[in-house]
Amino acid sequence: MATKTNKRNPKKATTRKRPAVRAKKTARGSTKKKPVSKITKKVIKKKIPEKEVSKATEKVVKEKMPLKEDIILSIVIPAYKEEKRIGNTLLSLDKYLSPLNFPYEILVVIDGSPDNTFQVVEKYQKMIKNLKIINNPENHGKGYVVRQGLLAAKGIYRLFMDADNSVDIAQIENFSPHFEDPDVGVVIGSRDIKGSNIKRHQPLLKEVAGDVGNRMIQVVAGLWGIKDTQCGFKILTAEAAEIICPLMLINRWGFDIEMLTLAKILGYKIKEVPVVWVNDEASTVTLGGYFNTLKELFAIRLGLWTGKYDIKGAMEKKTTLRLSSGIKND
Repeated sequence: MATKTNKRNPKKATTRKRPAVRAKKTARGSTKKKPVSKITKKVIKKKIPEKEVSKATEKVVKEKMPLKEDIILSIVIPAYKEEKRIGNTLLSLDKYLSPLNFPYEILVVIDGSPDNTFQVVEKYQKMIKNLKIINNPENHGKGYVVRQGLLAAKGIYRLFMDADNSVDIAQIENFSPHFEDPDVGVVIGSRDIKGSNIKRHQPLLKEVAGDVGNRMIQVVAGLWGIKDTQCGFKILTAEAAEIICPLMLINRWGFDIEMLTLAKILGYKIKEVPVVWVNDEASTVTLGGYFNTLKELFAIRLGLWTGKYDIKGAMEKKTTLRLSSGIKND
């Protein structure tokens, strides 16, 4: 017999029998749980810091995959001649990410920059946690280093963004809900759909060239309905990155188009999210870059026609990964 003390009146006590310890689990207790049907689980944690902050809610998206470790988010930043701008971007990332209660990494991939970009980023490593550097001695192109960074990253979700911080990292909270659908492989920022807000515009000639180019991209690449393929703020799942990036051939500006085209062919859904975008007048993108992008657009279409992309092998890899994860591959 066990004695239980009455907290309100310690003098009074009640007795109760301890239940007999079961020798083994009941049949009901041994019933196996049904396997999880979704590839992702959304975990929402609310954190109220001591000081008032603008973001009281953290959104952490977790997913079981055999591919990667425990890093939730990787941020890849391609950098070329960014010694003057990248410091502020890294500080902005650190300010947003540091209070959040999940593992992340920031990966700066330097594209053979002739200035002091490497030295600047190296100094920031001392004050910003989880900051890593890949320093390429030679210039290869933005597409090359983005691909390199996405494959070197370990996150379940992998964002690549521009070093000029045109889209603030806090906007990632509008992207994460779309990954509840296991067929979504890429979520992209858009400056051209309802809800977007361009706070500082590019020169008129660049905007006109971009609008004309986008219409051509939709027709030639088959990316119907995607209004902005070139916004430098895109998130891929680890699975999509591991399957799409090894196929990519474009090393310079047309890589976004190539990535999205391959994603669509491989059966991944692409979601477009409106962003608040601020043009940086110090941007290194010239008008000539727009025309080179269109040249690469036709190179992508030609590559698809001539079988340069191993689509069959990528589909087999996708099926294998999903089967090993217990996920149905429709």
